[in-house]
Amino acid sequence: MSTLLPPSRARSGDVRLAYEAAGEAGDVVLFIHGLAYDRAGWGPGPLLLADEFRIVLFDNRGVGESDAPPGPYSVPQMAEDAVAVLDAVGAERAHVVGVSLGGYVAQELAVTRPERVDKLVLLSTAVAAGEGALPMPERGLDGLTRFPQLPREEGLRLLVENSLGDHAVRERPELVDEVYRYRLDHAPPLEAWAAQAAAGAGFQHTSRPIEEIGAPTLVLHGGADAIVDPRNGELLAQRIPNARLETFPDRGHLAMWQEPEWFASQLREFLA
Repeated sequence: MSTLLPPSRARSGDVRLAYEAAGEAGDVVLFIHGLAYDRAGWGPGPLLLADEFRIVLFDNRGVGESDAPPGPYSVPQMAEDAVAVLDAVGAERAHVVGVSLGGYVAQELAVTRPERVDKLVLLSTAVAAGEGALPMPERGLDGLTRFPQLPREEGLRLLVENSLGDHAVRERPELVDEVYRYRLDHAPPLEAWAAQAAAGAGFQHTSRPIEEIGAPTLVLHGGADAIVDPRNGELLAQRIPNARLETFPDRGHLAMWQEPEWFASQLREFLA
């Protein structure tokens, strides 16, 4: 399996963005992560594709080794950051994979810069709030509401268990511990977390209707997602032309980390 090259920097206005790449052949696949996760937060799935594609992972503004300017951030702003990373790696076009908040960013990128997006993969995400998205399940909302008031370790543990879901907590406690250790080591400052959260909360509409997305689209969702209601995946697949939906029953919001082989196989088949 290929390994990541040393990190590099892209520039989006005054903001420096850290990114890494793996693989030297094939189409570029840009991965855009969600709230408070940096480029190390995908699990092994992306590197399973690096023998066939050129994989690009980056830290959104506010996390990892990227700059964390004062917030709030916005989804259009973060989409321009993604364009800056594509420019930095010399990719005029790429397949774009977005998870959760990164799925919002990927949708915005597809409607504002369609010339940069070949195929689109949306994982554990939703249509914009103003477009009829179903609300966050009660369990996820409770966790996000309590998190800022809890001791750091307790709050992160709660977020991890909610994101992975009951199947992982019950059947794969070692995975829960792995993701928890990652969160402890990589969690951004609370101010940066809030700045990214504001981007998600403020995402009411894409700049143009998602019905105008021309890129072939694959929607992936865990059937037991406690952060983004899985029915939002159905809405995305209905609203975006030339889109199809694949689900993994009993898996949670971090389905790509729970089932990396499934995640990689879905992408490999779709992007081929």
